[in-house]
Amino acid sequence: MVFKKALSALVFALPLVLGLPRPRAADLDPRCAFLLPIADNLLDELFDNECGDAAHGALRLIFHDAIGISPTVGGGGADGSIFTFNETELAFPANDGLDDVLDDLGPFFQKFSHVLTPGDFIQFAGALSLSTCPGAPRVQFALGRPPPKAASPPDLVPEPFDTATSILTRFASVGFSPQEVIALLSSHSIAGADTVDPTIPGTPFDSTPSVYDTNIFIDVLLKGFLFPGTGNNQGEVMSAINGTLRLQSDSELARDPRTACFWQEFATNHAAVQQQFGAAVFKLSLLGQNPRNMIDCSAVIPQPPALKNFVPSFPPGQSHADVEQSCAAAPFPNLPIQPGPPLDVPPIPQAEDDDDGGDDS
Repeated sequence: MVFKKALSALVFALPLVLGLPRPRAADLDPRCAFLLPIADNLLDELFDNECGDAAHGALRLIFHDAIGISPTVGGGGADGSIFTFNETELAFPANDGLDDVLDDLGPFFQKFSHVLTPGDFIQFAGALSLSTCPGAPRVQFALGRPPPKAASPPDLVPEPFDTATSILTRFASVGFSPQEVIALLSSHSIAGADTVDPTIPGTPFDSTPSVYDTNIFIDVLLKGFLFPGTGNNQGEVMSAINGTLRLQSDSELARDPRTACFWQEFATNHAAVQQQFGAAVFKLSLLGQNPRNMIDCSAVIPQPPALKNFVPSFPPGQSHADVEQSCAAAPFPNLPIQPGPPLDVPPIPQAEDDDDGGDDS
């Protein structure tokens, strides 16, 4: 991996390029002011001001780093250990594919490592990544994580082939309710798979991977009838839209009686998804940390673009008859049907294929 072998040689020649002014909160703590040019550099040079490959990778990284904590086996949580102890943590099967994410983010982390600890950098980059995605919430960011002391223990990151019970139990062990778990999974609205089926990297989880909307909660409840690639891979079940990949874990949680009604509610309530996802992500970012020792620097994070003209709807050629009703408390709403031929969603362009920094999974 490039990050492990030659990172420091790549980094310090990178210029600090200030972008155009971005709307931020007026109540900026003076202790956070040094983050403003860093934020602009990451938005312009790392994310290319797009909700693409690098942004999606940064969002994935905050979860894989933060969930590395357990009341029984230890771990530092959101401490940046996946950067410092990458040789250990990248060997965990659940972290497959994160070597590319670290290679994308690593030069920028090294550039700013004199002012940001690994844990702060990961959470800061993740919060900024969401600000590139239309419809995403503006999430809070707290500064002040100490350097990591050790690698995360293995087997703490849920896998897409894990059962709903296993996933809910893992999250419950660090204080997350089933509803919060489903809120966190709204991140799959702006994500895709690189390694579930390695023959088709960058395959989106829903039909609009560069927009934070509620399509993931609609698409996953439709009857699956196809595989986008080789098919029947571990952690994958049949999808309902050509070009999208459905995770087994998403499919089970969408249909599990403990979570199905939360999943269905989010399908048509973008505001609720925004609010609950933002709160859950911030809670995740504090795992293993002492908030009393941290500074609220949320004012540095720009407001994401608004989600315009979004109406929850069924994809072309599909309807209410294709929904696998899973919430026992209420019927799935009868949504409008998008006009046109059946969708064929293209893969998310990968960062290494784009000289400008690219799009993602």
